[in-house]
Amino acid sequence: MNTTVKKGIQPIFIIGALFFIFGFVTWLNSVLIPYLKLACELNNFESYLVAFAFYISYLVMAIPSASVLNKTGFKNGMALGLVVMGVGALIFIPAALTRTYALFLLGLFVQGTGLALLQTASNPYITILGPADSAAKRISIMGICNKVAGAIAPIILGAIALKDADGFHARLAAMSPAAKVAELNLLASRVILPYAVIIVVLLILAVLIYFSTLPEIDADKEDEAVSAATAGKTSVFQFPHLLLGVLTMFLYVGVEVMAGDTVISYGAYQGVPLATAKFFTSFTLLGMILGYLVGIVCIPKYLSQENAMKWFAALGVILTLVAIFTTSYVSVLFIALLGFANSMVYPAIWPLALNGVGRFTKMASSLLIMGIAGGAVIPLCYGALADIVNPQQAYWIMVPCYVYIFYYATSGCKVGKSAAVLKNQPVI
Repeated sequence: MNTTVKKGIQPIFIIGALFFIFGFVTWLNSVLIPYLKLACELNNFESYLVAFAFYISYLVMAIPSASVLNKTGFKNGMALGLVVMGVGALIFIPAALTRTYALFLLGLFVQGTGLALLQTASNPYITILGPADSAAKRISIMGICNKVAGAIAPIILGAIALKDADGFHARLAAMSPAAKVAELNLLASRVILPYAVIIVVLLILAVLIYFSTLPEIDADKEDEAVSAATAGKTSVFQFPHLLLGVLTMFLYVGVEVMAGDTVISYGAYQGVPLATAKFFTSFTLLGMILGYLVGIVCIPKYLSQENAMKWFAALGVILTLVAIFTTSYVSVLFIALLGFANSMVYPAIWPLALNGVGRFTKMASSLLIMGIAGGAVIPLCYGALADIVNPQQAYWIMVPCYVYIFYYATSGCKVGKSAAVLKNQPVI
């Protein structure tokens, strides 16, 4: 695909900074779930509304984001997305002051709205910013930026929000009603300073993006093979491989979010103190970083992108089953190791799903962003199952998700593609 971008390292650094922000804000949820469960006195299902409120915004706002990008372009759209995220972080301050769970959820939804705009712009941007046959490698590099931030974020917020959290319920039970309310209000106020800092950082980055030299790209131009494949097409819904890719994204993000956002609470269920369990999400994300590094080194010299996606999905099935049939630290470890299994799925979905859609790229990107809503639905289903059965057996929900990802890597990504497009399908 042709672009109007000037080749250079600077755009990669800028987009890398954005992916760092994505990771930092997104993976704060892994601490917010057990934290708000304590501060707002929630059950499992209610606590996973944190993930639902955050990720459902991708479903609601992805199509509007494409319309915004058509008017603003990629660069200004990214700056606007950062400002919207700042507004969402700002809502956390009155939410903490009043200990109102609905306000926390509203703040998370607005943050997700800003991220939907950012990701609708940045994911196709990094895909198109250079040769198609190295798109997944660039996304892997961006994934490292994302997951490094994601590994740092829970440690920082956990040290603040979950300090002395072990035995919190026992201490509350010994307090008078007035003292209990005061203690819960004090706990809720712990997030005010961290989110005030986040607001400042987001606004500074928005200004830097707005005044940067980040070039625009023309996603609507097509090469000859893609032009032939899209001839006569009037809708993005006429690309079966894309629609199957959206479902793959939905299921993948669901299991990725579960691996990172449930592991702290699951560790507590297995008897691990919260003082220790608060680090588990960081281990999950470090596993993803390791997987990205393996992909960068091994693909395509030793392994094609499709095969990497296929075998990592199979690994996800194996790790999930081991976690279900073991206990204590071993079981928690295998949930954390799902980060490694998840690592090579996301970098493959974008180039495989966008391959051959040509002038429909922006709308196709919006559909893929809508698929991120899997992070809202599947963890919430897990929370409901955890209340009905138990948090360990609820992990059975992940097995069919990984099986479908395996199918997409094997044959789903080729459905409906012409021979010319298949010939030019990226393998890196």
